[in-house]
Amino acid sequence: MDRPLDPRRTAMQLLENMFEVEMRFLQSGSESLYMLANASHAEVVVHEPQSLPYAGDWNGLNGIGALFRKMREIWSDVTVEGLQAAQNDDMVFMSCTLSLTSRANGATIKQLFAEVLRFKDDRLIEGTPFYHDTSEILAIPR
Repeated sequence: MDRPLDPRRTAMQLLENMFEVEMRFLQSGSESLYMLANASHAEVVVHEPQSLPYAGDWNGLNGIGALFRKMREIWSDVTVEGLQAAQNDDMVFMSCTLSLTSRANGATIKQLFAEVLRFKDDRLIEGTPFYHDTSEILAIPR
């Protein structure tokens, strides 16, 4: 049975934990899905835009592990700045400035980024990201 989102965990606490785990996974070169399980539910799904090189629905811990490995191939650095969030029950709406550095040539792009996230048991179960300009992301040489 699903338990309701712990009202003591704020949107910012959920996001800070999620991003800390994701960034550590990206930067560490780790292949351990155990690390991702600290912030993502076993049944997680992330819906990436069809216009990105890592397009599609990434299902389960294996799926998001594969997504982050694909992102790691493209980006040498990913940072999140100016994180803001609003919460309604198990839904979190967030925005930030996303900075992406190309592994191929060191070029960095910064753009607005937003995401609609759903949490279950204080872990991400569904994420739908919205990038400000996917064509800028595609223009970065790989």
